[in-house]
Amino acid sequence: MHAIIRSGSKQYRVKEGDVIDVELLKTETGSTVEFDEVLLFDNGKDIKVGTPHINGITISGELVEEVKGPKVIAFKYKKRKNSSKKIGHRQKYSRVKITKIQGA
Repeated sequence: MHAIIRSGSKQYRVKEGDVIDVELLKTETGSTVEFDEVLLFDNGKDIKVGTPHINGITISGELVEEVKGPKVIAFKYKKRKNSSKKIGHRQKYSRVKITKIQGA
C-alpha cells in the first residue's frame, strides 16, 4: 500500500514506515504532521487517482528532525576582468517518518 503526496511544490511516493525529507515545515520536532493532498493511492487491489487530489485520505507522519542538505556552490567568473564571485547555499529540510495512512 503506497501513495503519492504533495508537500510544498514537490511530490513524494510514501508508504508506512518511510522516512522522507520535505521542505521545511513550521512545526516542532516530535509533533505530528498531516498531508491531505494525496494525488494517487494504491492499496494493492485497485488504484485511485485524484483530480487533482483524493478526498477522504490523509497521511500522518511524525516530524523527526530538521536537517541540512548538501552545499551548492555557484561560482561566477569573467575572464580577463579580474572578477569572480563565489556564493554558497545550503537548504534546510524537515525529516518526516510516515506513521499511518488513514481512510484507506
